[in-house]
Amino acid sequence: MQVFVRDNDVNAALRVLKKKMQREGTFREMKRRRSYEKPSERRVREQAEAVRRHRKTMRKRLEREGY
Repeated sequence: MQVFVRDNDVNAALRVLKKKMQREGTFREMKRRRSYEKPSERRVREQAEAVRRHRKTMRKRLEREGY
């Protein structure tokens, strides 16, 4: 990941970097890797994420297409 510092404005570059990392899910990934996650917990988490994604797509489809 790359962020360019323009006119020696480091604060703006940091803001851009944080926004990029947030969008990519890097912060979530770092938080998740701080401690060991049992395989059963991992399966439960991934299944919950899949359900959340599916519900979100269904909500968007309902808005767009009406069914």
